[in-house]
Amino acid sequence: MNIPKTINTYCPKCKIHTQHSVSLYKAGKRRVLALGARRHEREKRGYGGQGWPLQKKFAKTTKKQSLKLKCRKCGFTVQKEGMRLRKLTIGGKA
Repeated sequence: MNIPKTINTYCPKCKIHTQHSVSLYKAGKRRVLALGARRHEREKRGYGGQGWPLQKKFAKTTKKQSLKLKCRKCGFTVQKEGMRLRKLTIGGKA
């Protein structure tokens, strides 16, 4: 799916419709010192292996992809809810 680089949409901070630059949401780096990560490392240590079952069969062929919309006027970022797509192209030609 092709999505333009800029979209004119509502900004909740400016309270008007403004130009927003579009980018793809990417999950941040996992924290190594978070409690869940430390607990999982402790479970994996020694005999017994992996702490919870790893998914081997996947029912879905696509993943949900979310868009980040950044207001060009004030810089406020809004995240648009994810949609299922095989391929997403930002600024691609139709």
